[in-house]
Amino acid sequence: MALRARITRESRDAVMKRLREIVPEAEAAAAAAQEISAKELAEAIKGRAPRFSGEYVNSIQAVKLAGRNDDLKPVGLEQTKDPNAWGIVALYIWRFIEFGTRPHTIAAKKKGRLAFRIGDRLIRTPLVAHPGMKARPHIFPTYRALKKSIRRRVATAINKAIKAKASN
Repeated sequence: MALRARITRESRDAVMKRLREIVPEAEAAAAAAQEISAKELAEAIKGRAPRFSGEYVNSIQAVKLAGRNDDLKPVGLEQTKDPNAWGIVALYIWRFIEFGTRPHTIAAKKKGRLAFRIGDRLIRTPLVAHPGMKARPHIFPTYRALKKSIRRRVATAINKAIKAKASN
């Protein structure tokens, strides 16, 4: 007789609740796999990031998202309910580098003037034409390349926990 599985559309919370009831160790195993994967992804993104300055590249890191309160912005997501969730954070400029910018005009706020240096001269002007910046995608292509191995690592960790529970 063939083994059949029924696939339902349950929320992640419902699936994890059922899994916790059956195998409490599975959540801890998945959390450990998520941490390893997030750190691996952060290193891969650092390797592909444009080298404008070391400050941006050094800001790319994997962090546990629950309970963090720093000035680095999460990449690709804003909120999560998962207490074990890991994500990639970087300086706010990540989206300008990843997606680029169109040419635009920067205007001075209120009656002030913008000041910038060209060589040894200080130039003051109410408007500056910014030429824009071409996109340098390095975050999402790297994630898409590693997504399959990340999911496989987490699934393998959960399956090992289930098999260990079943053999006991």
